[in-house]
Amino acid sequence: MTPSARLQAVADLLTEIEATPRPADALVSAFFRSRRYIGAHDRNAIAEAVYAILRRYARLGWWLDRSNHPPTPRALVIADQLLARGQRAAALDGLFSGGKYAPEPLEAAESRLATMLDRHTLDHPEMPEAVRLECPTWAEAGLRRALGSRFAAELSALLENAPLDLRVNAIKTDRARAIAALREAGLTCEATRWSPFGIRVEGRPPLAALAPFKAGWVEIQDEGSQLVALIADARPGHQVVDFCAGAGGKTLALAAAMANKGRVVACDVLGRRLERAAERLRRAGLHNVETRALSSARDPWVKRHKGKFDRVLVDAPCTGTGTWRRNPDSRWRPLGPGLSELVPLQAAILDSAARLVRPGGRLIYATCSLVDDENRGQIDCFLASHPDFVLRSAAELWATAVGGELPFTGPCLALSPARHGTDAFFAAVLERAPVTAVASADAGKIAGAPDQGEPGPD
Repeated sequence: MTPSARLQAVADLLTEIEATPRPADALVSAFFRSRRYIGAHDRNAIAEAVYAILRRYARLGWWLDRSNHPPTPRALVIADQLLARGQRAAALDGLFSGGKYAPEPLEAAESRLATMLDRHTLDHPEMPEAVRLECPTWAEAGLRRALGSRFAAELSALLENAPLDLRVNAIKTDRARAIAALREAGLTCEATRWSPFGIRVEGRPPLAALAPFKAGWVEIQDEGSQLVALIADARPGHQVVDFCAGAGGKTLALAAAMANKGRVVACDVLGRRLERAAERLRRAGLHNVETRALSSARDPWVKRHKGKFDRVLVDAPCTGTGTWRRNPDSRWRPLGPGLSELVPLQAAILDSAARLVRPGGRLIYATCSLVDDENRGQIDCFLASHPDFVLRSAAELWATAVGGELPFTGPCLALSPARHGTDAFFAAVLERAPVTAVASADAGKIAGAPDQGEPGPD
C-alpha cells in the first residue's frame, strides 16, 4: 500500500472505532478480517498508527480544541502527522491527494488547521498535566489519591506499548525448552523477571502460526496476570473456582499449577466468553476444568456449593486503568459500568463468591486497576462485614506460591508498569477461619456474654 492508502485506512478504522461500542482491539481485528487483501506489513503499520493516535488522543484533542477544529478522524490523522510524526503542512497535499485509495483533498478548514499546527510538537508548555499524561477526568482524582508522588511516573509508563508476554504451560514443557523453541522459530525472547513461567517476546510476531504455540507449550498472558494466578497457590488435588473467568487466561494458569489434578470450575455471567476458552484448554492439554455460565453473582449454583472449594479467585470487573498500555481506547470509551457502578458490583461479587470458600480455604480478590476504591478499599469493607475471614500477607505467601525476588511490600500484591514492567494488578488473599477457630470464637462469645452486660443464665 502507498503511504496515502495507509492514511485512508487509519482514518477509516478510527471512524469505525468512534462509531462502534466495541473494544478497539476487536474492531481492528474485524477490520482486517474483512480486508484480506491488506498484507501483513501494511496491517502492522496501520494498526500501529491507530493505536498511536489513541495513545495521544488527549494531546491531539487539546491542539484541535486550541485550533477551534472538531476532533474528527481525519483531523486526528492530520494532527498526528504534523505534531507527532514530524510531517510538514506542505507535504500533506501530496498525501491527501484524492487519488486511488488516497484520502480526499484537504478541505479549507483542514488546510487552515495544518497551517496552524505546522512546525509544532505534540507537547506544549501550557498543556495541563492530566492532558500531557493522557489521564481522563473521570479517573484523575482517584489515581492521584492512589499514586501520590508516583502519579506522573505511572501515567507516563501507561503511555508506552505493552510488551508481549507468554506463560509456559508446565503440563507440556519447561521454560528453558520453550525459549529454545521460540528462538529456533526466529523470535527474540527472554525469561521474565518475576514469573517463573514467563517469557517476554520482542515485537509482535504471528504466534498462532508457530509450532510452540500450536502445540500448547505457551499461552499469551501478561506477567502480572501470571503472578495473580500464582499467588492463589492452587495445588494438585484442590477444588478451585475461577469466579469471573472470562476467556480463561487465569483458569489455564490455575489448572496447569494443579498438574491436571483436582478440579477447576470456570464461571462467568457471559457464557460466550467461556466458550472461547474451550479451544485454549484443548491446546493446553488440560482436562481438570469445567465451565459454568452463571445467571448472576447470586446464581443458585453458588448456594448449592457453599463451603466446597479450597481456592476461589475473583478477578473482578474493574475500570481497567492498569491495562491502558494495551487498551488505550478504554480511557476515553468506557464500554461498561463506570467507577461508581463498579464499586458496589465488585462488593456484591466478592460477597457471593465468599460463600464458596471452605473453612481454612482462601478467597483471592484481584483487579487490573490502580484505583484504591476498587482495591484495598474493597478489602477493608469486606473484612469489616466478614469476621470469619482474615487478610493473609501476600508477601509471606510469595516464597512458597511464587518464589524468587519479592517485587512488592505490604500485605497485598501490587504491581504497576513503572515499577515492574507489567500491567497494573492488585491481589489480596483472604483466608477463611477453620471450623475449630470459628467454633472457639463462638464459644468465647457465649462464655463471655455476662461480661458484656447481658443477662446470664438463671
